[in-house]
Amino acid sequence: MSALNPAPSASPAAAPAAAARMTPGERRASVSLASIYALRMLGLFLVLPVFVLEARNYPGGDNPALVGLAMGIYGLTQAMLQIPLGMASDRLGRKPVILAGLALFVLGSLVAAWAPSLTWLVVGRALQGAGAISAAVTALLADLTRDQVRTKSMALIGISIALMFALSLVMAPALVPHIGLAGLFYLTAGMALVGMAVVAWVVPAEPAQLVATGRAGLREVLANAELLRVDLGVFVLHAVQIAMWMAVPALLREAGVATAQHWHVYLPAVLGSLLVLGGLLFRLERQGHFRAVYLGAIALMVLVQLGFLASLGAPNVWAVGVLLGLYFLGFNTQEASQPSLASRLAEPRQRGAALGVYNTLMSLGIFAGGSFGGLVLKASWRCGWRWPGP
Repeated sequence: MSALNPAPSASPAAAPAAAARMTPGERRASVSLASIYALRMLGLFLVLPVFVLEARNYPGGDNPALVGLAMGIYGLTQAMLQIPLGMASDRLGRKPVILAGLALFVLGSLVAAWAPSLTWLVVGRALQGAGAISAAVTALLADLTRDQVRTKSMALIGISIALMFALSLVMAPALVPHIGLAGLFYLTAGMALVGMAVVAWVVPAEPAQLVATGRAGLREVLANAELLRVDLGVFVLHAVQIAMWMAVPALLREAGVATAQHWHVYLPAVLGSLLVLGGLLFRLERQGHFRAVYLGAIALMVLVQLGFLASLGAPNVWAVGVLLGLYFLGFNTQEASQPSLASRLAEPRQRGAALGVYNTLMSLGIFAGGSFGGLVLKASWRCGWRWPGP
């Protein structure tokens, strides 16, 4: 079985059409777990469009490298704990690990809200990242769904993340003048608490036999070449995403778009990409074109980065908007496909470990993108490109 031609669900001939429909239990699991992701990611995304600009108001905020560290440190602590917490979910059960991770996320959000300096903001972001629940959440979703509907279930999480990102683009610029960056972190803590309630009372119980007999197979996971290819892909995907957001807000400012109006560019780009994604991805997968879609999304994102490179120095708002729309189309396609591939390539008893490695590489990509993006931004000053002022 190839990672880009994953088993039966990529072809309609492999199963009856009815098998591709979610059962009520699968719908409940998919929607409730997607809502946990949505609540948590909305809190994270609320700070993303304004973080680089607002962080400059803190003591130490005049150092782009430190700002990049504050943005990316979340990914480093995520990377350190994804595998241990993923393996713990194989042994102790998914729900206890998810609840503990959300509690840590709440604590980190409160520290970030209180932070009197950029250094303390780094500490808060690091604690947020310590709530590394992505592996446990995706493993639980894989436990509760069949292969035939797995990509669709994972795509619901991807779509919920994209919608929260779109919502954050509208909310953040409107909220920051009234509640500041600290207020956004308080909102983040509140949404994580709601997520804990959803885990406790809405998410279906995990299969008892997996909790009773589950054992992590980390060595086997690390020896699986196809899983490692997927892991490398998610590292690059998220490194590029975070590095982009060290520069895109400044590009829009340089193109003459006020910070409060950035969502006028972001929102159509995100929603347009979701419309195309919803109309094409599942249909093409059912027709057996999963590999072409997967590779095409990668090629599209490479072309987008070349387009951004060409726009440096004299950015045009329309060009940036089109490039963002194409980027989100490729990104959201990968975001739906990659975790589905990882869950199918791993055995049920090692899904927590496999998705722990997957999410570790994702988190390392976030850290690398933020830190490297900050260093590149700082270096660009020496070449004459300056961070636009307020």
